[in-house]
Amino acid sequence: MYLAIDDLLPQFEALGLLNRLAPEELSKTPDDRKLVRFVRIFRRLHPKIRAERRVSRTDIFDALFGPDLEAISIAHKAFNKCYRDHYGAVAPFEEGMRERLQFLRKLGIKLGVPTNRSREFLGHEMRSLEGGSWIDLFDTTVCGDEVNHHKPAPDVLLKSIANLKATPGPDVWYLGDSRTDTIAAKEAGITSIFYNGAMWEWDWIERIFPRTQQHPHKPDAVVDDLDSLLDLIQKIDGPERAEIWAERPERAPARRKPPARIEPDWHPAVVELTAPIFLLFDWHATLVDTLDAMYHAVDDMLPELDTLGLAERLVDPSQSKTVEDAKLVEHVRDYHQLHPKIKADRKISRTDIFEVLFGADEEAKQIAHAAFNRHYRNHYGAVYPFEPGVKDMLIGLRALGLKLGVLTNRDREFFQHELAAVEGTGWADLFDTTVCGDDTALRKPHADPILKALENLHFLPGPEIWYIGDSTTDTIAAKKAGVTSVFFNGAQWDQKWLDKIFPGTERHPHKPDVVVNDFGELWALTLACRAARPRIGWSI
Repeated sequence: MYLAIDDLLPQFEALGLLNRLAPEELSKTPDDRKLVRFVRIFRRLHPKIRAERRVSRTDIFDALFGPDLEAISIAHKAFNKCYRDHYGAVAPFEEGMRERLQFLRKLGIKLGVPTNRSREFLGHEMRSLEGGSWIDLFDTTVCGDEVNHHKPAPDVLLKSIANLKATPGPDVWYLGDSRTDTIAAKEAGITSIFYNGAMWEWDWIERIFPRTQQHPHKPDAVVDDLDSLLDLIQKIDGPERAEIWAERPERAPARRKPPARIEPDWHPAVVELTAPIFLLFDWHATLVDTLDAMYHAVDDMLPELDTLGLAERLVDPSQSKTVEDAKLVEHVRDYHQLHPKIKADRKISRTDIFEVLFGADEEAKQIAHAAFNRHYRNHYGAVYPFEPGVKDMLIGLRALGLKLGVLTNRDREFFQHELAAVEGTGWADLFDTTVCGDDTALRKPHADPILKALENLHFLPGPEIWYIGDSTTDTIAAKKAGVTSVFFNGAQWDQKWLDKIFPGTERHPHKPDVVVNDFGELWALTLACRAARPRIGWSI
């Protein structure tokens, strides 16, 4: 399922689904907001979702599109095409599940499977699962392609009930592991049992079922496994069936929780930072999202490597910093295009791409930037705040008496347009200085752009100057300039990956002073440093 989602999300633009993503303010939880934002910007799942592997495809689509049933239907159909490349392997979710299902039938309870899966996939999986021995366990199965609407609409549930010539009511229970399942059950007028197969903590369950006017649905009970389900049934069953209950299967061993994702350690308590007087921000993929135009322009530029005389100037892959960098160089050398994974991940900037491809060859990078600009004119224009509330944060920082600036490798032609276009009114009045790629002889990762910004405001380099950027290039530039490097982890790299791209070796010594995952953390960091560590030094 996750592999198919990985294949699907980069297609959202072509499918017309990007502009149908639900507004973040309508999201049920902070995690849903992050998911919508992350898919909009990066066209992939938030790494926390991938690491925990707890969220279903249906819940993902529900979070992304909300009540837009047509968009959800388009997404499901496109998902099915991707799923054909991956499906096949199937195993019981718990130990001893078939034995417990057989016992439920022995109790006289009819069993059914209403699923958003298409019949093509469910049929194959049923036939494959433990030699096809599950097929006879169920009195009915209904698939997503056999009804008008997928869950959270109640269609598959109502059709299942109708197939059994039953009537919706409290004696029909639906056991499902997602918020979507609970909504479908409640809409169908039956009992909802939340199957906590992912072993969520109780406060998380309370959070996803807030029982507000906007999100009123809540399960009638929560069970952690099929043994817990049997406990629940036995508790309300009559004593006349004690003999049958005496044959109940022995409890299965307790399941283990999925491993926790290791978040980057950024907290002000563990870093020694000087409070800032001047904050410089990277533009693209830090303050704003312009990724579509950037990747389209790189796609157009790379086929010209031979014409530009750049193919023979690509670095030797053996000199690359990481295995991933070496693979990028080899793929561009062989195919004159980005590796599909680079475009799917949407984590790496144009500047970092050119650094990986051409290393210390400044002339080659200048040629590449010039060719990129020529193609970028065909794509640029759309620009969005990277997060909701970015403008409010910038206004808040200015209210603290801090100077603000923007530093970008974009040429001024493009940057000025984007600065004026963002949020309709532009952000030009929020910054005391801006420095663009064509304002200095050398672009990042050289220190020249940062030094130019300091010169514009009569500052000298020092720890009270913070440069906030999302790339290794930004960190290198900050360290070369002698200012504080704040790595903006908008792409949500985990600690393992950050250690890889910032190895701190003799050849690659530069590491950020601190990592922030979003602007809420940057705001908290700024306030904490101002309160705990007043400014030192004389940079003015």
